Amino acid sequence: MKIEHVASISYNQIFVFALCSSLLIITTQSHGHSELSKRHAPLFILGDSVFEAGNSNYFNSTARANYNPYVETYFKYPTGRFSDGRQIPDFIAQYAKLPLIPPYLQPENHEFSYGVNFASAGSGALDGTRLGSVISLKTQLSNFEIVRMSLRKKLGDEEAKSLLSRAVYFFNTGSNDYLFAFDTDPTVLGSYSQQEYVDLVRGNMTAVVREFYKRGGRNFALLDLWPNEFLTKRMNNPSKYGFVEGKVACCGRGPYGGIFNCGGMKISKMYNLCKNVSEYVFFDSSHPTERVYEQFAKKIWSGNSITALYYLKIS
Repeated sequence: MKIEHVASISYNQIFVFALCSSLLIITTQSHGHSELSKRHAPLFILGDSVFEAGNSNYFNSTARANYNPYVETYFKYPTGRFSDGRQIPDFIAQYAKLPLIPPYLQPENHEFSYGVNFASAGSGALDGTRLGSVISLKTQLSNFEIVRMSLRKKLGDEEAKSLLSRAVYFFNTGSNDYLFAFDTDPTVLGSYSQQEYVDLVRGNMTAVVREFYKRGGRNFALLDLWPNEFLTKRMNNPSKYGFVEGKVACCGRGPYGGIFNCGGMKISKMYNLCKNVSEYVFFDSSHPTERVYEQFAKKIWSGNSITALYYLKIS
């Protein structure tokens, strides 16, 4: 494996990459011509609720957002996204002239050549994180293998290989591994030192990326853990970025809207909902609003440096 570019990784970062330029380059070269369909770069999305697009709707998950008021800002019906509207991958797909990337488990989804969303709310890099109620990162890899075999059958080995090598593999994972150790199974922390646990999470993420490489992947991107430098700036100084409220959630209960009960489908039917979601950094207690996601996506697409996201391109 030859690494053409990798951003420097600081001590407290968890194996994070930045989105490479493959989507932009290939789309720019092909835009406006029939070659777009032949030379586009697919977008394969993996991770947790920050990227979840509806996979949890189709299995016995305890983490769902397929009810109002989720995504009312943009979609006509709840899709399963944990926001008031679109998320980072949705905007990146739009900028790259790709269609909206569907969730893998969506029954009518049979078109994989533009990419697939494998993300599952609550999942982490470790297999044991919320085991039984999420699609683990390793299972997301297994689902990708099914897609890869389908593409080989449909396109032939050479065209499928070319498509997968052009693709961008966009990850957001790791946060739930740390939350799980506190809110679900604190005994995990007694089994490892802090550094050992960090190394365990990082090692699992690295192993999965290597498996994608073996299957033809060459362009990898991964978000830093929330809240990163990009999000923290908006929390601490919202007016600078066009927001009014940086820490109180638009939808939820309790102090700062911090009780995860948006939509009234969990603890009780009671919840508060703001009047103007565009003024808020957070939509619910854990997830940003569409405006925040759009700002992040524009920053990525513009090529401006973001410490919250790094990239690895392997040849």
